[in-house]
Amino acid sequence: MRSLPLLIAAALVFGAGQASAADAAAGEARFKQLCGTCHGNTGQGDGPAAAGLPVKPRNFADAGWQASIDDATLLKVIREGGAAVGKSPMMTPFGHSLDEAQTRDVIAYIRSLD
Repeated sequence: MRSLPLLIAAALVFGAGQASAADAAAGEARFKQLCGTCHGNTGQGDGPAAAGLPVKPRNFADAGWQASIDDATLLKVIREGGAAVGKSPMMTPFGHSLDEAQTRDVIAYIRSLD
C-alpha cells in the first residue's frame, strides 16, 4: 500500500509533463499568428515587420535572456504591451486577443525556444 502514493505522484509528474507539451504546441500556433510578424515564427526577432521597427524585437532563443525573465513579466508584457514593463511601446498588448490560459500557452512556446 505504501507504493500507491508514489504511483500517484509519478502519474501527476508524468501528466504535468504531457500538459506542458500540449500547451507549448497550442502556444506555437497562437505565437505564429499574433507574434510572428515581428518576432519571427521561430522567435528570433526576425519577422517581416522587424526591419521597419525602431527597436529590434526580442530574440526569444537567447538563453541568457530566458534565464533573466520570469513568467509573470512575460504574461504582463504579452497581455498589457511593452510600455507596461518599461519596454518599447511598439510591443502591442494582446490582452484583448488572448485570455490568461492562452497567454500561458504562448509563454510555454517561448520557453521552448531557448
